[in-house]
Formats: sequence, C-alpha cells, structure tokens
Amino acid sequence: MDYEATQKLQRELSSGESLLWSGRPRQGIILRGSDGFMIPFSLLWGGFAIFWEYSAYESSVPLFFLLFGSIFVIVGIYFMFGRFIVDSLKRKSTFYGVTNDRVLILSEFPSHNLKSLNLRTLTDITFLSRPDGSSNITFGPQHPMASWMGGMSWPGMGQYQSPIFEFIQNVKTVYETIRDAQKKST
Repeated sequence: MDYEATQKLQRELSSGESLLWSGRPRQGIILRGSDGFMIPFSLLWGGFAIFWEYSAYESSVPLFFLLFGSIFVIVGIYFMFGRFIVDSLKRKSTFYGVTNDRVLILSEFPSHNLKSLNLRTLTDITFLSRPDGSSNITFGPQHPMASWMGGMSWPGMGQYQSPIFEFIQNVKTVYETIRDAQKKST
C-alpha cells in the first residue's frame, strides 16, 4: 500500500470501512498510444500556427488578425508541450483505493474530486497488462470514443471515459483484491 495514498484516502472512509489497498499512477511524463497520432499532429498544428502568426506580424496586419492567430499558437503550444505537463500533474495528485465496500478514485487537480464505486453494483472490471509492469484496471463498459482518445484528457471528454486505475503496479494483485472484496460484500 502507498503511504501517501493511504493518508489521503483515510479521510474519505465511512465508519466501519477499511482500506484493503491503496496506490497511485506512475509518475512523470508518459507517452501513450495516442501520441503516435498526437505528436505529429501537434507539430504540424503548432508549426503552422507559429508560421502564420509570424507572417501576419511581419506583414503588419491589423491587431485582430494577430490576436486571432495567437489563440491557435496557444493551442499548438498546449498540444506540443502543455498536455504532457497537465497529464503529469493530474497523475501526481491522483490516489486509488479499494475498501471492503467501495473502489475510490481521488483526484486533487485541478480540484478535489472523489469517485466512489460500490463493489456490490460494479459489473465490468477489465485489466490491461503492459510489459513494463504498469497496467490499467477499467471499471464499467468502455465508450468507443474513450479508446480512440487513448487516455488523453480533452476538455469535456471525461463523460466518455470509464473510471480507471491507470498505470498501477501489480495489477493482478489489485484485481484479485477487488474481486475478493466483491465476493465478501455480497
């Protein structure tokens, strides 16, 4: 069990509830499968936006065109660099837990958000193992758009993503802990 995750999640427990497992996603900058598309796209978008903005500036166009182009430059910079930083910050402030009653996903970035899944009503549990040892456990059915997005956090896309323990270690042990807790809770 992860000490920091345990400390954070203890505050969220109900009376009589005990924490069976706690953990956190892998930290740092992570490349995902969707980056095979996003990296070339972001370089194309950002490169074109910067070129367009520079050309507009050199041509002494009205201020409106410069302001309009700057929006595309900002989006391009986010695509190229910012999304990795935001993803890393989100994972740094995310904590996972399994209790004798619930599965907990606590996120503290950009604000405090607790997702609680009752073990008695939880149906679909899927785990994906990776060769590097970090894996995912997904709770509930996957929306087709979620797999296309490949874990990217686009504004407004959270509604399409199933709750997930992302990039955790010892996925098989965690999966068995959840299944055992489900059996005992019925």
